[in-house]
Amino acid sequence: MTDAPRRAPKFPLRLDQMATPRRTPVKPPHPAAPARPPAAPVAAPLLRPQQPLQHAAELAARSRAPTGLGMDSASVRRRMAERLRADGLRHEALLAALADVPRHRFVDAALVTQAYEDTSLPIGHGQTISKPSVVARMIELLLDSAAGRRGARLARVLEVGTGCGYQAALLARLARQVVSVERVKPLHDRARDQMLALGIANARLVYGDGMLGHPPNAPYDGIIAAAGGESLPQAWLDQLAPGGRIVAPVHDGGARQVLVVVDRTEDGFERTVHEAVQFVPLRSGLVR
Repeated sequence: MTDAPRRAPKFPLRLDQMATPRRTPVKPPHPAAPARPPAAPVAAPLLRPQQPLQHAAELAARSRAPTGLGMDSASVRRRMAERLRADGLRHEALLAALADVPRHRFVDAALVTQAYEDTSLPIGHGQTISKPSVVARMIELLLDSAAGRRGARLARVLEVGTGCGYQAALLARLARQVVSVERVKPLHDRARDQMLALGIANARLVYGDGMLGHPPNAPYDGIIAAAGGESLPQAWLDQLAPGGRIVAPVHDGGARQVLVVVDRTEDGFERTVHEAVQFVPLRSGLVR
């Protein structure tokens, strides 16, 4: 009779059926060997949720000035100036200023790639930065005044409508002193910051009503306006020095605007009308 097959034990096992685990004896340390000190805990890496303050300030300063894409290259500005020369601009000091002032610093970052195209661009608050060709044309007319022909630079120029500050920066390279008035406070603040960043010291920016001019610094050799009204304010005429010139857009009696040049002579005022333009309306009052 064969033995019956041995059956595996059923679970749960009794205590006496469990295998006793084999224990390896631990040798005591050699009495001559000194005990090894516990390892020093490794310091966790220092987390920096924010950059050091000076680094953050440097990054913020760089982010305010749109760069890259060749916009900060002097050759880009020179090409713009040469295009204007080819279109008939002849004033060498003005061409040098156009080649020097970084227009891309005065436009919004989203529009920086268009900074050196001959186009106007929005700057917020219903205002625009004028086309380079229009800015150059108006400044050239201003420089061709009797006061401009007397010396290499105009003594004092009043700009009405600072906007982003680009035209004021150009004028600062062509006149000994520039006073620029802006009625929209955020635009005034932005232009002031750009002047400081570019180190322009001979341009005084005023938050005020440009239709009133700026009597404290009058009289002016030149007055230039970046907004068009139905007529020239009397305050501008009163603050114009003999031999001085006003260049401003004015309505021609209808919906069209034209560039008007007014010269102050010994006998009064002489007015000439030039090409059609399109500027934002000239308004009074202050905007916060």
